[in-house]
Amino acid sequence: MPREGDGFWAVVRHEDIVTVSRQNKVFIAGAGVLFEDIPEGGFDGSLSILAMDHPRHTKLRRLISSAFTLKSVARLKGIMEALAGEVVDELAACSEGRADFVEKCSSLFPMRVISETVGISGDRRDDVVAAAIALVAATPDTTTEDGFALMKAAVEGNRFLRDMALDLAARRRAHPTDDIMTVLVQAESEGERLTDTEIVDLFVLLCIAGYDSTRQTINHGLKLLTDLPEQRDWLMEDLEGRMGSAVEEILRYATPVMTFRRTAAIDTELGGQTVKAGEKVVMFYASGNRDGSVFPDPGRFDLSRDPNPHLTFGGGGAHFCLAAQLARGQLRALFGTLLRRLPDIEAGEPEYKSNSSIDGIRRLPCRFTPQ
Repeated sequence: MPREGDGFWAVVRHEDIVTVSRQNKVFIAGAGVLFEDIPEGGFDGSLSILAMDHPRHTKLRRLISSAFTLKSVARLKGIMEALAGEVVDELAACSEGRADFVEKCSSLFPMRVISETVGISGDRRDDVVAAAIALVAATPDTTTEDGFALMKAAVEGNRFLRDMALDLAARRRAHPTDDIMTVLVQAESEGERLTDTEIVDLFVLLCIAGYDSTRQTINHGLKLLTDLPEQRDWLMEDLEGRMGSAVEEILRYATPVMTFRRTAAIDTELGGQTVKAGEKVVMFYASGNRDGSVFPDPGRFDLSRDPNPHLTFGGGGAHFCLAAQLARGQLRALFGTLLRRLPDIEAGEPEYKSNSSIDGIRRLPCRFTPQ
């Protein structure tokens, strides 16, 4: 077996990422999904389902999947459009037509959608947003005052979200409604239901992954539409009809989630190389999304690109993103509303963050004609 620190195989081609993603018995997630090795059992919590293998992962995914079907997401379309209108109206009200797009739009919208669709009341939405922001802003460096404060806020944010999920799950068991939490507490397969711990873990994961990756895709999308006005002009010619392909290209080009790791369970071959049991393989999604053998002129941002088999939600297999359709729905709703309401909005130069596996924009100044 390789020793700690012996390195990893970088999986950078589209074809090989798909192979690793779909051969779930050969390339397992249970040994870890990050670069670092985590002690056995250390993935309990919000990362747990990402670092599970069959049969436990299969059971959980089967129970969860009913909350994220195309039919389920279609029912949320009106909610997402209403929330997009709410957020864009607040942005449009900013004085002098200038604002931090992250603070006033991209940070608010995903968590408001998650809060509304899960079943969190409107008066608690801002608390949920603050808790999610604290979680994704955390840094493991507690040797500095700022690092310690960020980690403390993350711990408190995690506790807040978990307590909220427990309370909401109990209330939905007693009084079901038409929301995702009700689906989760009622989900049943072969006589099994999700436990409270599993529901809480899933809720926190949804808040983290659904918030940060969607937020960053929105940020990158606005910046790209600003920097490439000819693409924006093409989209505006038929905003409704062309939004679908535009969202797919924004997802490909932005690729907010940078990497996930697997570990070889047996000796195998990948991309012409021998990979031994116990060796790490790390999938680099941005590289796969710019593979010239799959995407003609891969460095070009082309909103009309078709086909567009991007890897932003994974390469298929057991760990393909369950909330992919929810994310697509959010992007369609927000960009459609934003470009109709503020057609001249432009992004300035972004300020990037560096303490996340998400390719992150911390601040993004924007300007538009005041409404």
